Amino acid sequence: MKKPTALLSRRSALRLGGVLAALALLGAACGSDSDDEVADEPAATTEAAAATDATQVELVQSEDDLLDTVIARGELKCGVSGAAVAFSETQPDGSQTGFDADFCRVVAAAIFGDAEAVEFTPLTAAERFTAVQTGAIDVLMRNTTWTQGRDTEVGMDFGPTTYYDGQQLMARASDGFTGASTVADIGGAVVCTNAGTTTEQNIADAADAAGVAIQLNTFEDFDIVTTNFVEGACDIVTTDGSALVGRKANQQPDDQEWVIFPPTPISKEPLGPTYGQNQSRFADVVNWAVYATILADEKGITSQNIDSRMGDGSLDAEAVRLLGGEGELQTAMGLSADAFYSVISQVGNYDEIYSRHLNPVGLSRAGSANAGWLDGGLIYAPPAR
Repeated sequence: MKKPTALLSRRSALRLGGVLAALALLGAACGSDSDDEVADEPAATTEAAAATDATQVELVQSEDDLLDTVIARGELKCGVSGAAVAFSETQPDGSQTGFDADFCRVVAAAIFGDAEAVEFTPLTAAERFTAVQTGAIDVLMRNTTWTQGRDTEVGMDFGPTTYYDGQQLMARASDGFTGASTVADIGGAVVCTNAGTTTEQNIADAADAAGVAIQLNTFEDFDIVTTNFVEGACDIVTTDGSALVGRKANQQPDDQEWVIFPPTPISKEPLGPTYGQNQSRFADVVNWAVYATILADEKGITSQNIDSRMGDGSLDAEAVRLLGGEGELQTAMGLSADAFYSVISQVGNYDEIYSRHLNPVGLSRAGSANAGWLDGGLIYAPPAR
């Protein structure tokens, strides 16, 4: 694609602005002992951020069983983003809403019979794994991609994928980009993303493969990334496609048109719960609490009809077991027999959770990887037996 004039003009202005900003910063350093006037600096580049992703920290070495610890505490400590549109958003009163936040509630409902028995901890991408490793949180529900390195070197364990995502890019239509644009069209662009995430290496690898050079700027918080994009300091932003859809729906200015591309994501990003290694009882509870929402969805059991379905004899043997009836397996896991009844009645099945938070920003299940397996998607649960 021929390089758009508007993009070239903005880039020239940015280079000049960078020189002026450097001079201004030098002046501030010499003339003031206050940091208030210093703008947010880009975080470390790809190599340094990758090191952060695999930073070795002093792990909490405890012989205590995590599930027993959580039960004794009476509350689940769940790490979230707090700034991920439709996934976890911190409200003015400090509460959390969103798809990921509700899966924290799913686990709490399974353990305590109370979906609100959760202490939410908003975490940046750079903070999240340390919080798990040090025991500051019990489980991470923070749009975190399951990768080989994180499963081994970083020392995480991963639960069921709750959302199948893929990395895409977002740019302004006024710069000549369309939904059919590709990575080959971004040569010379200033691309911004989160530090300490898989997106950094993915876009660097994709640009290399396409034979184009980009300037990659990273920031610890995607709110800062988005602000820089709105203000024109970034030509392009890149992260999981779901996050871009949410930002476009909620933050696109009236005088701009944002486009998301390419049509096929440049990576696979399976997102789901993350927790520390070697705590299999706790892992089983997290995993099966998630699976319970999927199985209920498959069987048409919702928060609205669960009581009537249990009373009218329409449940199959698997659903009876899952909801605490004959042959239930929850007590063997250290939970109450009706643990998953609490999950569905208080939070809902998978489709209810998805529809409540993701449909409003334009993320439809139909035809996507997040459709149920019976509808051609990848959302699937093992049998409850």
